[in-house]
Amino acid sequence: MNGQTKAMTAPKENHVSTIVGLGVLTAIVIILQALALNIRFGVFSITLVLVPIIVGAALYSYKAGAWLGLVFGTIVLLTGDAAPFLAVNAPGTVFTVLAKGILAGLVAGLVYTAAAKKNALLAAVLAGIAAPVTNTGIFLIGCRLFFYGTIQEWATNAGFENATAYMFLGLAGVNFLVELIINLALAAAVVQIVRVVKKNTAK
Repeated sequence: MNGQTKAMTAPKENHVSTIVGLGVLTAIVIILQALALNIRFGVFSITLVLVPIIVGAALYSYKAGAWLGLVFGTIVLLTGDAAPFLAVNAPGTVFTVLAKGILAGLVAGLVYTAAAKKNALLAAVLAGIAAPVTNTGIFLIGCRLFFYGTIQEWATNAGFENATAYMFLGLAGVNFLVELIINLALAAAVVQIVRVVKKNTAK
């Protein structure tokens, strides 16, 4: 009887712990993104939320990563960090900002899940690379599709030879490197967090 009771309550407990865990990570994403508005390398603020997004994706699957990425993108839009682009093309801005956040979390989750079967630290490192690469890559694609004419003007004003160089070096380059370094530096911490949470959840 006790075995049957445990079997019946375990899925419910896991479901509740997932909701609580995602709620905590969602709050962390919101707070970190709000704080990041004051940290700028160039035109836009740095992204500090990729690590909790990776943690969420590692703990609760790529769907959780996509959700946290959606939250990240929504906060970017609400805080005005994308205002220069919204003034040029609002639909293109909303699509690009939300897509890059969602896909960063989704891809990080898929990469982590695939690599974790071999090595947890390797999985965290690869997910830590995949998230900023996807985030920045979608941003650059969005720039090319929706804002290239405006970016050409920005490039000229900033003293760059062409819009492509400005996109990589002026808009995204430094931020991408900082975000990548942060993710790689915290890879071991991600592994430890995932291990502890899974261990406590399994009790």
